Amino acid sequence: MLEQRIQQQFFDCADLQYQTAESLGRPIADAAGALLGAITAGGKVMACGRGSAALLATHFADAFVGRFERDRPGLAALALTHAAALADVAGGEQVYAKQVQALGQPGDVLLLFDSAGCEPAAGLAAIRAAHGKDMTVVLLAGQAGAVWRETLIETDVLITVPHERAARVLELQLLVLHCLCDAVDLQLMGELEPS
Repeated sequence: MLEQRIQQQFFDCADLQYQTAESLGRPIADAAGALLGAITAGGKVMACGRGSAALLATHFADAFVGRFERDRPGLAALALTHAAALADVAGGEQVYAKQVQALGQPGDVLLLFDSAGCEPAAGLAAIRAAHGKDMTVVLLAGQAGAVWRETLIETDVLITVPHERAARVLELQLLVLHCLCDAVDLQLMGELEPS
C-alpha cells in the first residue's frame, strides 16, 4: 500500500511536468531573457520567497553566484532574507520591500517564489518596491497566480504552476529554476561540449 502511494507521487509529478511543458515554455524563455538582460547590463537578480519557497530563492542565488552545471564566472544574485531582526524593524509585510528599496537598482530583477499562495502581502510590497526602482519582476506562483496578475506590469513575467498541492508546485518551480539557470548559461557560454 505504501509503495503504491510513493509511486503515485512520482506519477503525479511526472504528469504535471508533461502537462505544463508546452504552456510554460514561453514564460520561462521570457523570464530567462529578463535575467540575462539584467546580468549583461551590469545588474543583479534579487530572489525571495517565504517558507519552502525561500529555499528555492537561496538555491537560485547559489547557482547564479557559484555555478549551475558548469564553471563560469559568478553572476550577480542574492537571496533576500526574512531574518527575524529585520522583520521586527521593517514589519512582516515590508521585510522584502525594505531590502529591495535598499539594494535594488534600475534594471535589476526581482525573482519572487510563491508556492503556497499564502501571505501575499510581503510579496505584493516587494513587487511595488521593485517597480518603484524600475526593476523587472519575475514571479513563480502556484495555482493562485491570478491574485498576483493585477500587481504586475507589462514588462514583468508570471510563471504559474496550475496545481493545488504546494508540494507539486515546489517540485515544478525547482525545475523552472533549473531551466532558467540552463538558459542563461546557454546564452552566455553556448552549448555544453559533449563529454
